[in-house]
Amino acid sequence: MRMKPIEPTRDQVLAFCAQSPVERVFLEDVARRGLGRFLAVAGRDGALTALCYAGANLVPSGAGCAAFAAAAADARSRMIIGEAGAVTDLWDAARGALPEPREDRPHQPVYTIDEPPPPGDSGLRPATLHDLERLIPACAAAHQLELGIDPLGRDRDSFRWRTAAQIDEGRSWLWLEDDVVLFKAEASAWTPQAVQVQQVWVDPEARGRGYGARGLRDLCRRLLERTPNVTLFVRSENAPAIALYEAIGMRKTLEYRSILF
Repeated sequence: MRMKPIEPTRDQVLAFCAQSPVERVFLEDVARRGLGRFLAVAGRDGALTALCYAGANLVPSGAGCAAFAAAAADARSRMIIGEAGAVTDLWDAARGALPEPREDRPHQPVYTIDEPPPPGDSGLRPATLHDLERLIPACAAAHQLELGIDPLGRDRDSFRWRTAAQIDEGRSWLWLEDDVVLFKAEASAWTPQAVQVQQVWVDPEARGRGYGARGLRDLCRRLLERTPNVTLFVRSENAPAIALYEAIGMRKTLEYRSILF
């Protein structure tokens, strides 16, 4: 029998996330920031066995995520994303009530590093609002490459606001020379135990010269001074990115699955 979801407390969510801080880094981040809505399944002792963030994306985790099928049907989210087994459980239970996905990405490797790599001797620095106009097209290109949607065409003002907010929050880093982005990345989630990096990008004219590896090594070194783990996930077919991550010492720790609508 499928358990009925509950709305968990913040303490319940944080205790659940602490069991797997890399896999659940996004869930813990939004819980700590008081963002969004959570549903959960709890055992008799009150400890959560499954959790789902219900917002623009659905992010399930744990065992028994089929319990969130009704919520998935009501949420009208743009994507289901998370640990592969949890996403599969939810999708199998809810797919009859959801639109046909435009893309299904199974077996997305999640990479993690917990020891500082050698210095990259790059010009990496925190981005500032003075960089905003230069960062917007790079961030939009990275977003379109990853999700297949031009965010500037969909909602230019919102994308500009989100890019500026990442800078304000200290979650954006840049290596810029002669108006060329040699490396840039943002943190999509940040907790005391892990930082999840997203949208790693090098401008096309600067690729193949080692800038990406140098910038990412220096970013990992910076972040590992403040948190024990740096993590990211990547499309399984993106062989150049996977080679880069493995070359700097990141290791595959689990798999995500993304279902895009």
